[in-house]
Amino acid sequence: MFKNQKLNIIIYIFAFIFSIIYLGWRILFTIPWQDSRFAYVSGLILWLCELTSFFTGFVLIANKSRSFKLNKGEIIESNLPHVDIFIATHNEDYEIVYKTLNGCVNIYYPDMSKVHIFIADDTNRPEIKKLADEFSVGYFGLENNKYAKSGNLNNALSQTNSPLVATFDADMIPYKEFLMETVPYFLADRKDEKPIGLIQTPQSFYNPDIFQFHFFSEQKLPNEQDFFSKSVNVLNNTRGAAVYTGSNALIKRKAIEEAGGFPTETITEDFELGVRMNIAGYMNYSTTKPMASGLTPTDLRSVIKQRIRWGRGVIKSSYNTNIFFNPKLSFGQKMIYINGYFYWSSFFRRLVYIIAPILYTVFQIRIVKANVWLLIIFWLPSYLMTKLAMRDVTDSYRTQTWGEIVETVFAPYLVIPMFLESIGISEKAFKVTSKTVNDRKFDYLFAFPYFLLWVLSVYGLITFNYGKYGSELFYGSVISFWLIHHIINLTFALFATLGRPIFRKEERFLVEEKAIVKVGYLKKEVTIVDVSESGLSFISREPIYVKEECELVLKIDQQNVIIRGKVIRIVSKDSEWLYGIKITQLDDIHKNKYYYFIYNRSNDYLTKVRDSWVTIWDDLSNNLTQRFNLIKNKNKKTDTHSHITPIIKTNYPIIMNDEKFSIVSFSTEEIEIESNKLNLSDTIIFENKMVKLFLKEKSHNIFGKIIKYQIERIDEKYSGGIQDFYEELYSEIINADY
Repeated sequence: MFKNQKLNIIIYIFAFIFSIIYLGWRILFTIPWQDSRFAYVSGLILWLCELTSFFTGFVLIANKSRSFKLNKGEIIESNLPHVDIFIATHNEDYEIVYKTLNGCVNIYYPDMSKVHIFIADDTNRPEIKKLADEFSVGYFGLENNKYAKSGNLNNALSQTNSPLVATFDADMIPYKEFLMETVPYFLADRKDEKPIGLIQTPQSFYNPDIFQFHFFSEQKLPNEQDFFSKSVNVLNNTRGAAVYTGSNALIKRKAIEEAGGFPTETITEDFELGVRMNIAGYMNYSTTKPMASGLTPTDLRSVIKQRIRWGRGVIKSSYNTNIFFNPKLSFGQKMIYINGYFYWSSFFRRLVYIIAPILYTVFQIRIVKANVWLLIIFWLPSYLMTKLAMRDVTDSYRTQTWGEIVETVFAPYLVIPMFLESIGISEKAFKVTSKTVNDRKFDYLFAFPYFLLWVLSVYGLITFNYGKYGSELFYGSVISFWLIHHIINLTFALFATLGRPIFRKEERFLVEEKAIVKVGYLKKEVTIVDVSESGLSFISREPIYVKEECELVLKIDQQNVIIRGKVIRIVSKDSEWLYGIKITQLDDIHKNKYYYFIYNRSNDYLTKVRDSWVTIWDDLSNNLTQRFNLIKNKNKKTDTHSHITPIIKTNYPIIMNDEKFSIVSFSTEEIEIESNKLNLSDTIIFENKMVKLFLKEKSHNIFGKIIKYQIERIDEKYSGGIQDFYEELYSEIINADY
């Protein structure tokens, strides 16, 4: 937003003052006390929702206005602490645990003898024990564990003793530099400051979340959780109260022990442990640089299930630790945790905001008593200044509107569970969120509440404005504004329930790495541009003929990794050739290194920062266009045919039957020949020192004098003939001056 910090402070102050004036005016003059009990109670509820929203917003703004710098120490050989790394698993698939473990064993530390890796498996699975043995790491198995993840981690703690403990969920793959990024914070000279309890790195994901995917916004919107991980939680550093999110974190063992171990009376042991470490006198901090990435749920049902668990756990833990009145928490820490508690009421508030104008326009129930001029005088300055202030807090990752869309999606399904937990009716069972790829089909039941509210809002907007002209429309403009606002949000909520075809089982990662491709006697340097578990793509500046399979040699950490694969597509662009390779052979040793190469990075196919030039109207238009195209193309047959050998566009002179011709296009599937004469037969043979081609006419362009031939058969004069022919055709492009 604005670069001038003083200007930002002025905006914060005005936003605060105007909001106080607005809320005071609302409670004193706009509650319809003379109307029905339902009307004035609803009016009070709406005002309380606005008050809570004001509080949660200004806690963020207050933290944003404070300056804070987290200092690092220096790692030297003499001060290297031992580190225990725990991978907590319950019933996740073997392949998921394998990738995380593979990432852990490739973590860099100056003295790897001081890094101790353990799988903490609370289902005691033989295949996971075998996996631990294969990687020569520790294994702690449990049976009949009554305390879910907490019991699992406490069991691991009781059998280890390193002063620092790193925790990873089974689906969170650490990057090589994780310890080099986090350990130095514990080595800094903090003088009279309180000791550090934990360093939390962001929750980062290599697959698109449901909002990115369903809204066709992988390259426009960051992951929905980035706002909390990279903005809100970093702002919590100003109070030393960054939230522990259960994975990708490095924790001081002494802090865990003084906090009483991982809490067992909650389903969000991570959040509660962080609070208890604050109570024990430790400070918790979060960083902005991702040091691991994992899988985020891929369907709405799983995400809602996940958020219900998080919300219930935070509410329960807030009561367990008495965040409201605990004297061992500072005022700032209390505000952060109370703000986290109130966040889970935002879904109720969102429903209230949606329903309020519907009550007036559809059911003629007035819950705000005010004319348009007073609303503009009191509401508009507060709304605009708060929006400006919050834009400075949220701008990199999402707008307020996108935050409201997320709340709208979750609102109908989180209100009741959050209410039950708030009055002490808890859900005891721990439920692991599914991370498997689902087909995200349309779910009519999930869409129903959004559709109902959407219909009521549209009906209210039409009936409220029907027959009005000029100033009459102006007097109802504020109500119309909110109805349109909610219709847009509800439209996106409906999009979240719609299916979108999934064409890939694994995620692709954007890379740029040199490699050697081997085809027979040929060796060429190429550039790998994307990778996945089952395939990769590379770019070659020269055409390469691959008859069946090729071999790629990729150097990873000074080790040659050999990958064999089959070409499945070739795309020519700007005198370069993009080859798509399906991996056919990768032995176990090379697989470990290759998987490390894939996952030791963020996925650059997904955007990290919101495109500030894209408005909500652009997103809405894009979604409608994309969904229309999906419907239009649903029954169309996809053309699966593609060239699997490079196509050369050239002007290569040849002689056949003592006549001069030019090859203008060539692949091993077809050839185009240009001639001033049109006396070639339907079938001809072209032969030179490298190849012999048997050709059959496919099409004839009389005006352009271009004849296209199907290549029926190729005889190579010697091994490498086709490749040499490709290179000669390509050299004609490079050297000729047409």
